[in-house]
Amino acid sequence: MIREIIFYENHFLEFYEKQDQKVKRKIQYVFELIKQVERVPEKFLKHLTGTNGLYEVRIEYQSNIYRIFCCFDAGQLVVLFNGFQKKTQKTPQKEIDKAVRLMKDYFKNKE
Repeated sequence: MIREIIFYENHFLEFYEKQDQKVKRKIQYVFELIKQVERVPEKFLKHLTGTNGLYEVRIEYQSNIYRIFCCFDAGQLVVLFNGFQKKTQKTPQKEIDKAVRLMKDYFKNKE
């Protein structure tokens, strides 16, 4: 089973460009996992409750935590939205709101 990963607009790429090489490699590793593993462990990909289909890609490198929001479309397609470095225990609501807005835009523009 191979999933395809695409980016919606350039939010993810802007985040990705700012990361150092080691963090980029870790992100690539997790993306390969998402592409190839049928049941991705929750450690790497978690559904966000109450968001109507929004997921977060979870990346940890050294003591830093990174999150990239995404959703599934047409089964095997993973659509990436915004990413950020997590500074606190709780995911910032404004990042979730942004991802939900981007997800709605994506499906609306697709029609």
